[in-house]
Amino acid sequence: MASFTINGRRVSTDAAADTPLLWVIRDELGLTGTKYGCGAAQCGACTVHLNGAAVRSCATPVSAAEGAAVVTIEGLAGPDNAPHPLVRAWTEVQVAQCGYCQSGQIMSAAALLAATPRPTREQIQDHMAGNLCRCGSYPRVVSAIERASRGA
Repeated sequence: MASFTINGRRVSTDAAADTPLLWVIRDELGLTGTKYGCGAAQCGACTVHLNGAAVRSCATPVSAAEGAAVVTIEGLAGPDNAPHPLVRAWTEVQVAQCGYCQSGQIMSAAALLAATPRPTREQIQDHMAGNLCRCGSYPRVVSAIERASRGA
């Protein structure tokens, strides 16, 4: 059994300790914004924050969340439910095509901006290199992160 906080709400699960956090998030808690991509922590579609760090939830056992704070794309908005600056920038720049990878992209970008509020283009590209997008929206991803970091 694991107990943790997700998007500010305390939850418990009876899932086996080695169950991927992704399946608890999606199947037990019904938070489907976090996507299953590759299942091998290579694409980034399943990225969530665990105690503020971006992790691949498909390869993170639920036992790693014990006592931790987990944030998914659904919890990225502030307490007043205002859209996160990245979500606004994503919309303004029209990043998404199919949209499947976008929640993971945004969660990775949010971790970057939390650690480095004004990253250079090179820092953005380096940080985001582990997130795959089959539609090739990479230039717009970088533009949206730059926009959000400027507060535009």
